[in-house]
Amino acid sequence: MAMRMESSQQTRYIFVTGGVVSSLGKGIAAASIGRLLVERGMRVTIMKFDPYLNVDPGTMSPFQHGEVFVTDDGAETDLDLGHYERFIDRSLTQANNVTTGRIYLNVITKERRGEYLGSTVQVIPHITDEIKAAMKRLAPDNDVVIVEIGGTVGDIESQPFLEAVRQFRQEIGRENGIFIHLTLVPFIAAAGEVKTKPTQHSVRELMQLGIQPDILICRTERALSDDVKRKIALFCNVEFGAVVESRDVPTIYEIPLVFHEQGADERVMHRLGLLGKRSPDLTAWRKLVQRIIAPSRRVKIAVVGKYTEFIDSYKSVQEALIHGGIANNVGVDISWISSDTFSSRERTREVLAQYDGLLVPGGFGVRGVEGMVEAIRYAREAGVPFFGICLGMQVAIVEFARNVMGLDDSNSSEFAPECGNAVISLMESQQHVTDMGGTMRLGQYPCRLGDGTRAAAMYGTQQVSERHRHRYEVSNAFRDGFIEHGLTLSGLSPDGSLVEIVELQTHPWYLGCQFHPELKSRPTRPHPLFAGFIAAAAEHADAGRSEGAESRMGIETRS
Repeated sequence: MAMRMESSQQTRYIFVTGGVVSSLGKGIAAASIGRLLVERGMRVTIMKFDPYLNVDPGTMSPFQHGEVFVTDDGAETDLDLGHYERFIDRSLTQANNVTTGRIYLNVITKERRGEYLGSTVQVIPHITDEIKAAMKRLAPDNDVVIVEIGGTVGDIESQPFLEAVRQFRQEIGRENGIFIHLTLVPFIAAAGEVKTKPTQHSVRELMQLGIQPDILICRTERALSDDVKRKIALFCNVEFGAVVESRDVPTIYEIPLVFHEQGADERVMHRLGLLGKRSPDLTAWRKLVQRIIAPSRRVKIAVVGKYTEFIDSYKSVQEALIHGGIANNVGVDISWISSDTFSSRERTREVLAQYDGLLVPGGFGVRGVEGMVEAIRYAREAGVPFFGICLGMQVAIVEFARNVMGLDDSNSSEFAPECGNAVISLMESQQHVTDMGGTMRLGQYPCRLGDGTRAAAMYGTQQVSERHRHRYEVSNAFRDGFIEHGLTLSGLSPDGSLVEIVELQTHPWYLGCQFHPELKSRPTRPHPLFAGFIAAAAEHADAGRSEGAESRMGIETRS
């Protein structure tokens, strides 16, 4: 029988599970609850248990897993950690994302060292104890730890995590932990009604594992009547007020408001014995949401990338563009365009002429790179605001070398190792790396900004720290040529050895960065580069409207 933790334990835990189907939005729900508790003065952190056997998602396909979110300490993590950071406005670490692969690796490493003293290593207690240890590590300096269990109830991969959190709640005391279960209440059009059976089955399966949910969050397309909520409460053994409706909303940032209106945060505080804390002041958050839903004007941004068929591959880019809109009270309409679209200059002009800005994000591999070159060339020559991130900056360097410097055989050594002018080359620190996972230049590194540059003006400081995920860099052998032809190297590593930001000061707004600024953007604190990019796109849109009006007036006068 597990020993109960001392009553002095102050950290509370919220366990978030999901049922019926995947992709219901457990991460957003966990983040929204976290936001509400932050607004109540709680110090909150959020962690995710991912049930796959990969040690981390670093080597997984973007088409299958979505983006890899990188933390300050260089961890490659699930994209949900991006949601957590954006909602609770706090930087997380490697400890906040734990996979089955990492759990088993730790256990096997301990077994090889003889730490189990000859015991037979088993799922219970050794795997579950390792999972519980991961949760305990986050307790110091936090009032509340929110734990999201990846996958759905019934998945065999998730069972060790569910058993571990069941045990853990018993050990910390039932008053110090609650279970929130996210489930689906589908609307059947043929019947003209919502169906509660999937939720009932999901909860029943959870209860068979020894877990009784305290709060149900019901994803639904249609509003749930009080009768439906009472039915769910009755058959799922929860209170009527513990059934929380989660309908589709225009923006994910509205979800905390939806939960608050139904008293979800009040119920969480009550169940955890935290009442008496301050009520949340959501005034600023409401204004933020209103800026997204009803902006004063709109801009059209083309995101030209390699993985545009699966937008989650660029989740942080998508959110950072929205944040840039918040900073300018501008709505951002994003078109996700495959770089393979741009097969010629004519086709490129035809597609991109309707947009107010071009963003080329990160990626790996040669596919689609030549299309990116064409898109960037158009933006540079047409004066369209351009923002290149990681691979986007590297391709911008290739385009500049070919079409401005006249180095026709320029390329990245990643794509063309034998090219005559490798303007992008493998970093020295990566020359002898053989393992794929966790070996890139990862995490937060400082960058020194040049005096009088656009980058320095936007940041408002001379040195910044940004998150990286790459192996290739601008080749220093070509620096002088870039500068001679008008490219400003506006951001360098503190020792001057690495180019981090480039810009064209003769262009309305043209900037590339080797790091990933989208990873540090928050709705409450939009990243300066995204705010600047959207501001420039809005100016471009205004100029286009003015030119259009003048043209129409000219035609009317001549007629």
